[in-house]
Amino acid sequence: MKRAVIIQARMTSTRLPGKVLMDLAGRPMLAQQIRRLREARRVDDIVVATSTLSTDDPVAACAGREGIGAFRGDERDVLKRFAGAAAHVGADLAVRVTGDCPLIDPGEVDRVIQALEDRRGEFDYASNVIERTFPRGLDTEALYRDTLERVERLGRSPEAREHVTWFINRERPELFARHSVKDGENNSDLRWTVDTADDLELIRKIYQALDLGARVAPYREILAVVRARPELAVANAHVIQKDR
Repeated sequence: MKRAVIIQARMTSTRLPGKVLMDLAGRPMLAQQIRRLREARRVDDIVVATSTLSTDDPVAACAGREGIGAFRGDERDVLKRFAGAAAHVGADLAVRVTGDCPLIDPGEVDRVIQALEDRRGEFDYASNVIERTFPRGLDTEALYRDTLERVERLGRSPEAREHVTWFINRERPELFARHSVKDGENNSDLRWTVDTADDLELIRKIYQALDLGARVAPYREILAVVRARPELAVANAHVIQKDR
């Protein structure tokens, strides 16, 4: 079984355009995320899914410099683009992450993949976002290729086309067997994704505090530092999350 992580990334972010390639500890943010994902033991391939717009040429170029592929598709139909990326790399199991999560944890990615694989025949989809217990920014969703193809075929609403797993989690959850991966404690108050300048400033501080430009520290180590420094826990708490 081939397991591929598909990173959704584009330059035309509404609130912070070009964020995926902004500098983070001397490298583009997307490159830092790819470096962390490479540490996942249950991942066979990593591919960036971006649009065919010329503005996203730098995203594809960044993927190439990092030694991974880039699949390019319709700007507006994100679901079709994601499904196309999975088919392009021959993924039997697709893992969805977004390109604005530079603290993504390889161990938690492995955990979500294992949760789905260990329950093969029982569940179609597993994620750590059904009931949030992890910081936002560790978001990982795994689904089988046939599940993805079913979603791509049935999901017709604008929301389903824009948000890959909307149909599974919001529109028709009764059609899918879903497994929720939860942590033993609730740290969902923490925001480690990048959607605004305040988010990016916080992530830069965390990278500096733990020297993450030079090493891949695990989630628990990052969490311990953030909890020990209250200013890091609340620096971007005012940011309202958009649907994704």
